[in-house]
Amino acid sequence: MTTQASARPMPARPDHWLHRAWRFNPTLVIFVIASLGLLLVGSVGMIVDPRIVLGMPNWAKSTKFGISLLLYGATLLWILPLITRRPRLAQFVAHATGAILTLEIVLLALQATRGVPMHFNVATPFDAALWQIMSVSIMLFWLVTVVGVILLLVQPMPNRVLAWSVRLGMLITLVGLTQGFLMPSPNATQQAMLAAGQQLDLIGAHTVGGLDGGPGLPLLGWSTEHGDLRIGHFVGIHGAQTIPLLGFLLLQLRAGGLRVGHKLALLVIGAAAHLGLVVLVTWQALRDQPLLQPDGLTLGALAGLIAAAVLAAGVVLIHARATAPGSDDAPQALQSGEQP
Repeated sequence: MTTQASARPMPARPDHWLHRAWRFNPTLVIFVIASLGLLLVGSVGMIVDPRIVLGMPNWAKSTKFGISLLLYGATLLWILPLITRRPRLAQFVAHATGAILTLEIVLLALQATRGVPMHFNVATPFDAALWQIMSVSIMLFWLVTVVGVILLLVQPMPNRVLAWSVRLGMLITLVGLTQGFLMPSPNATQQAMLAAGQQLDLIGAHTVGGLDGGPGLPLLGWSTEHGDLRIGHFVGIHGAQTIPLLGFLLLQLRAGGLRVGHKLALLVIGAAAHLGLVVLVTWQALRDQPLLQPDGLTLGALAGLIAAAVLAAGVVLIHARATAPGSDDAPQALQSGEQP
């Protein structure tokens, strides 16, 4: 006789998940492991390596990228298996993403070991060659991501909330990646220095109104004196995690009369608010304004964004309660048990 305890499914062990991920795409798994390695090496390096590069601990960039890439790789190992209509293209996206980003990890670690910047570094022919390789690889990664987003948009999924949380999250990530193309060109300060005949070790910058390497936030390094394009880039690329998380939370809700249509509406509102935040902080940076020193215009735009999101969500919640089965305002169809 089977007892209730023995009938419960056992939770999957970590090695089981690793086996499944390896069966799906080993290249992507290797990339995730490499990201974890970069995170660990960077964390230790920040403790034992006293070198400072562009005003930050030498291994700070490696640590940041290790965290971000690890999250992205793990997210793709969950998302890409959902693509069943075009499995070969899904495998292509997985292999290409894993290979390109593993190369980026190698380049980051190499330059950190040398104690020099990776991005925008043209100080020597060797540095310039590495930066050129990374620039090309980033463009290829962006194109591969476009393919992945298109596959998700055309892939049928039985759970509409899950489907659109993944699609909208990856679309926002693509917007965040696209913002990276604002950085490689010389900013105004560098253009003036080049026009004056000065030789620059860095061409291109995260900082809008000054040179990279000035005072910045701990670990993140975002400028506290000028606008910084990394902020919008960061908020955007992590849409792949935040929007599916919102979708997961919405799927857990059972109260308030929320049906699928209401949850989809709330999901879209959340995604629109996230995208609005990406646009807002990028606009703030392009006006050479530090993140923590917003002017009245920025604060007003932020207040408007929050108010619009709260108002829209409130309308959805009120409608859900008004049309819930048993409500006095509910249509007769809902009272009889129909679910739109």
